[in-house]
Amino acid sequence: MKTDSDKKIALFAGALSLPFLARDALRRAGWDVFVIGIKNFYDPKLNPDLVIRLGGAGRAARECKKRGIRKLTFVGALGHINLSDIRPDLWSLGLLLSVLKHQRGYDSMAVAFNKALEKRGYEIVAAQDIAPELTFEKPGVQTKIKPTADDNKDIERAISVSHVIGEQDIGASVVVDSQVFAVEAAEGTARMLERVIEMRRFRRKRISGVFAKMTKPGQDLRIDIPAIGVDTVKAVAAAKLRGIVVNAKTCFVIDKQAVLDAANQAKIFIIAI
Repeated sequence: MKTDSDKKIALFAGALSLPFLARDALRRAGWDVFVIGIKNFYDPKLNPDLVIRLGGAGRAARECKKRGIRKLTFVGALGHINLSDIRPDLWSLGLLLSVLKHQRGYDSMAVAFNKALEKRGYEIVAAQDIAPELTFEKPGVQTKIKPTADDNKDIERAISVSHVIGEQDIGASVVVDSQVFAVEAAEGTARMLERVIEMRRFRRKRISGVFAKMTKPGQDLRIDIPAIGVDTVKAVAAAKLRGIVVNAKTCFVIDKQAVLDAANQAKIFIIAI
């Protein structure tokens, strides 16, 4: 039998619009959502219940304990955090030391972070698991535009390359147009697509190739989940690519209907694997 605390959750909100969508989706699903904004990142329009700075998690821990909240979810961008800018309180310092002791790369840092919180009695919940409407829930082509036989070859190679770079913790995104055209590194997905746009800007009508943003093998999907939005569709169109490849159920789709409308208008396919 479930208790009231089973439906309580703290949502730690970073930047952009995804925290709004996650908060509303969780509330529609019956969750009692306590929103905690990360200072200098969250959108003030979110009107969070509590605001903390990076390194100030002790305050959030005390508030969650007082409210009987043991489940946590993390949504929204933080960018590349400079650890030297964090001034941790004592609670956060213990957490940070535990993370640094066990992490060996960007992905393993997320795993170490989650394990450190679990040792302190919290359950880390993936927002997409309890609010699947935030993703493409079923595999397959999501748009009116369908991939061709040539597109399918690029899709297969993009998936294969994504797994290779993911296993090496290099990045989550790749562009393939018969050959590997670009892979994401430390600059992030948006900057990678900017490079592709620049390299292909002298093309006229020829449109080919795919952009893939896939989860990494062994990636802890409770934090730092891949996401696409209307801006992604616009960048893919500007790069003169044919389509987008993502994972079903694990890639956030920011404003799903707007993404599909933009893709259909730009004659770009989106396929969930």
